[in-house]
Amino acid sequence: MPPTAKALFSAPLTRFWFACAMPPVLLLLAAVFGGWFSLAAFLWITGVAFVLDEAGLVPVGAMGGAEDRRLTLWLPVALALTHFAMIPLALWSLTAPGHGLAGWCLTFLSFGLWFGQVSNANAHELIHRGDRRLFRLGMWVYVSMLFGHHTSAHRKVHHRFVATEDDPSTARRGESFYAFAARAWPGAFRAGYEMEAFLMRPRLGRRRGRVHPYVVYLGGAVAVLVAVAAVFGLAGFLVWVVLCAHAQTQILLSDYVQHYGLTRAIRADGTPEPVGPEHSWDAPQGFSGLSLLNANRHARHHLRPDLTFAELDLSPEGKAPLLPHSLPVMATVALSPRIWRRMMDRRLPPEAPGRP
Repeated sequence: MPPTAKALFSAPLTRFWFACAMPPVLLLLAAVFGGWFSLAAFLWITGVAFVLDEAGLVPVGAMGGAEDRRLTLWLPVALALTHFAMIPLALWSLTAPGHGLAGWCLTFLSFGLWFGQVSNANAHELIHRGDRRLFRLGMWVYVSMLFGHHTSAHRKVHHRFVATEDDPSTARRGESFYAFAARAWPGAFRAGYEMEAFLMRPRLGRRRGRVHPYVVYLGGAVAVLVAVAAVFGLAGFLVWVVLCAHAQTQILLSDYVQHYGLTRAIRADGTPEPVGPEHSWDAPQGFSGLSLLNANRHARHHLRPDLTFAELDLSPEGKAPLLPHSLPVMATVALSPRIWRRMMDRRLPPEAPGRP
């Protein structure tokens, strides 16, 4: 590695901020100027990240920095605020003529990938924080992408029932991404609603006057769409709906890849075994881990959801199965079910005993 690159990536604070700051800068240039900047933004999010992962620019071991609030607090807050600034920027760019069809498509794809990968990873980080202000910030990131229910479904359903038939967000062995998405989106929406309704029962300590979270999720989504339509017209409304669909597809792809085919064994009393590192796919690639706030270190997250992204390492004792490539690359592979199954099914462990 060149000395300058080594110096750039020597400190956790520097490397995380650099990896997270480059895409918004390129997206800003793409939105304003289009052309080659649109291509540069798209290539950075896709090809450059892949090359840097394969080159081993960032070590795959512990990344450090957990003690630095400039990293664990201010980076997620900055990314969330950047997300809200990116929404009008994307809509202004994608509803204004002048960039041409190719530039428009590249800009659209780049914003969708950033919202669905980086904003998702950051919102996921925030909704797991104990500070209610940070939690609400992450929730509103999801609400702005018309995906607010993920705040409840992920924390209260997915983490409890992961790798079982009761988790809509766990992809079954042999299930294509398209079948999974058609099942997981409505399944998670419904499961999250039912779990919140159950937890709001008075005997479980419901606070007087508390509003069902889905009122906020749905009301917030309507408010976002009304605001978008008021400022950017029908064109902006349609662009944002399609852009959110693109971003939500990235979120569903992440869920699909990270638990595909992994199942907890059912014990004699009918309950699943405890969640272990073997129930999540890890991806050890370093650079994509920086830009995704270590979302690829997923097994450790399921064992300790309270840890910040800077505290996550690869699964203890290497017990988690490893993806053959980075999380974004495998999400792309998942779009081709035949190639996906050829690559992944042989890496699956034998089916867990007691599985229905």
